[in-house]
Amino acid sequence: MNGVSLQLRILAIIKQVPDSNAAIKVLPGGSGIDFTGLKLVPDPFDEYGIELAVQLKEKRSDVTEIVALTFGSEKAAETLRVALAMGADVGVHISDPKLESKDEIFAAQVIAAAIKKDAAGFDLILCGKYNIDLDAGAVGPALAEFLDLPHVGAVTSLEIATDGKHFTARRRIEGAEEVVECGLPALLTIEKGLVEPRYPSLPNLMKAKKKPVTMLTSAELPGLEASNEGVRFESIAPPPPRPDCKFIDGEPPQMAKELVRLLQQEAKVL
Repeated sequence: MNGVSLQLRILAIIKQVPDSNAAIKVLPGGSGIDFTGLKLVPDPFDEYGIELAVQLKEKRSDVTEIVALTFGSEKAAETLRVALAMGADVGVHISDPKLESKDEIFAAQVIAAAIKKDAAGFDLILCGKYNIDLDAGAVGPALAEFLDLPHVGAVTSLEIATDGKHFTARRRIEGAEEVVECGLPALLTIEKGLVEPRYPSLPNLMKAKKKPVTMLTSAELPGLEASNEGVRFESIAPPPPRPDCKFIDGEPPQMAKELVRLLQQEAKVL
């Protein structure tokens, strides 16, 4: 990582995840999710990080470059193009079957290795508070540890000093709001509500196709294999089906009596 300078270079992490409104199907045997025909979108929490980076560049003359990075299959390039259309300058795509893993700590290790290959370094790294697919929230904090950077999580407000050397962040804690002052470089995870992600226009989506994207595989990141993961995926299962709804007929007194009986004898909640 580079030291603090009067020019800010920002990295925003973005992941492709299933649409939260999509109907998720599980593969036979619970080996994973059936992605056939499944709509995939940029993670909404990561989009907050992309939008924050773009807004900082629009407001500050010292922000020189925004790099968007994604880690996933070839299809994840679609998500990277969205980030570029939103305003990121260049992209980095880590894609290799040898690196596939559901372990977020391992994912952070892979991303950290890719970041360390960038000689210029980054002054600010942004990612979502968590990803909506695994819902673990481990990538950001683990990435900060691998990069030996200060980390502020679930940020709801950010002000970077005019000298570009430190910032003030706010985050919600139980019953209060916490104010954190920290120097750069640093890593932040972004909470919902800090910014409102813009919808990339069609012209910007077309322009995004011409922006440079660097592809990285295990060959460029030696020493990393998915077998090193610390979390082993066992299986996945859909939630149990809801029981049929029962309708009670009759007059109110009889209906109330029958409801109590059902709650006591069938639901066993009384």
